[in-house]
Amino acid sequence: MVLGVAACFGYFWGSNTILDMIYPARGENIATNLTRANAIRPWLFLGPAVVILGIYLVYPVINSLILSFHGPRGENWVGTANYSWLMGDQAFRESVRNNFLWLLVVPAASTFFGLIAATLTDRISWGNVAKSLIFMPMAISFIGASVIWKFIYDYRAEGSEQIGLLNAIVTGLGFEPQAWITVPFWNNFFLMIVLIWIQTGFAMVILSAALRGIPEETIEAAIIDGASPFQIFYKIKVPQIWGTIAVVWTTITILVLKVFDIVLAMTNGQWGTQVLANYMFDWMFRGLDFGRASVIALVIMAMVIPIMIWNIREARKDMR
Repeated sequence: MVLGVAACFGYFWGSNTILDMIYPARGENIATNLTRANAIRPWLFLGPAVVILGIYLVYPVINSLILSFHGPRGENWVGTANYSWLMGDQAFRESVRNNFLWLLVVPAASTFFGLIAATLTDRISWGNVAKSLIFMPMAISFIGASVIWKFIYDYRAEGSEQIGLLNAIVTGLGFEPQAWITVPFWNNFFLMIVLIWIQTGFAMVILSAALRGIPEETIEAAIIDGASPFQIFYKIKVPQIWGTIAVVWTTITILVLKVFDIVLAMTNGQWGTQVLANYMFDWMFRGLDFGRASVIALVIMAMVIPIMIWNIREARKDMR
């Protein structure tokens, strides 16, 4: 970090010094030099970011588009064969269905629990401690969180000692243990819980800051008018932070569209839990078919871009 900051400082100081040497703010051409220097100077700051984005964002998109018209290992031109395959592939339809299921549940649940946590923790004396505990999962990698929850869902044959927390509770209540992450359809929800657990802390922090930005006058006026705590929350607070709620919702939505680590670590897409990012990974690194993997990647990108554009617009509205 120290070296990175020092390198950035050295670049900006050095580039500005050179620019001032080329176009000095003195002499008979001072007006022309200042105009030219001021036109170039912003690009000294934007230049590195533009170059990095071009290398790591624009180029991969163009390359993926080209590869999508090629066969395995990107060697043979196959035209639109990969797109035709995608439309008729059962596993792809399963991935799309599961991704939409994640989209319906995870952003809504994470935003809801984050909003409730933000509201309640602001009303108690030990709220900062509670916020720290709720936010803590954000510090854990998706793989690390998946391993933790895999132990929670762990299944041992009936009669054996259950080391999984959930099955230990179930057997303690007199019921049979279950292999939770293999149960068709419902196993998707068990995987979603992991991401909800992680993202609730993110939603809580953002929404807590928004709640604290609400003018006290509006809340005091509502109390004087006899509004109940629920009415204050639902009719006064929520409408005033709706823009922030929408940004949090869409940010988590973009993350859900790219969800990969949790599925890979917990089920590897088995038992009906396949999602688009994991399916792309399978074709790229296991099937070694760069063409089909690129088509799936383009589908994910096509789903993310509209939401990302809307998210940026909403964020700009809030800034105004």
